[in-house]
Amino acid sequence: LRYRPVVGEEAAVPLEETLAALKELVDAGKVRAVGLSNETAWGAMHALQLSDTMGLPRVASVQNPYNFLNRSYEIGLAELADKEDCGLLAYSPTASGYLTGKYAGGAVPPNSRFGLFKETFGRYLTGYGTEAMEAYVALAGEHGIDPAQMALAFVNMQPFLTSNIIGATTMAQLKTALDTHDMVLPKELIKAINKIEAKYPMPCP
Repeated sequence: LRYRPVVGEEAAVPLEETLAALKELVDAGKVRAVGLSNETAWGAMHALQLSDTMGLPRVASVQNPYNFLNRSYEIGLAELADKEDCGLLAYSPTASGYLTGKYAGGAVPPNSRFGLFKETFGRYLTGYGTEAMEAYVALAGEHGIDPAQMALAFVNMQPFLTSNIIGATTMAQLKTALDTHDMVLPKELIKAINKIEAKYPMPCP
């Protein structure tokens, strides 16, 4: 989460040039709205400032990861979403499936995402991340709720959310996700979730 200057960053395409190109697409009716992805609070505010001062398309959303193992969006960007009407498109709400419970106890199903692409999704396969995952899965079991649905419902309940980007490879997984559209987690469960977060703060940012 620490900021590190990027060597050669000055050679990047200026954001105003990118927004100007997008403006042409918006004006032509080919793009309805523009957004950012994997962005910081400073980057989003910079884009909004350019929009306001140069008459460029206003950024409508920020697509960042958000789940029990990575709640970094809540630092800075959540306030921006509230004050600037620029909400979150949450991706990886179940941490690439890690929060569904199928990896509990060290299991790695052969055709699962981690089984096929362990190197790519290794960010979650850490001791700290695994301990946190096990705690959330156990909590879901204690409350008689599907761990995947608990993870998805938590994301859906956030006031800064614009859309929850779910993922499914089977019809059963799709139904599990869609059934959370109006699910509201009880206050005592939210308190327990936040207690785990306090013990394992953002283990996989």
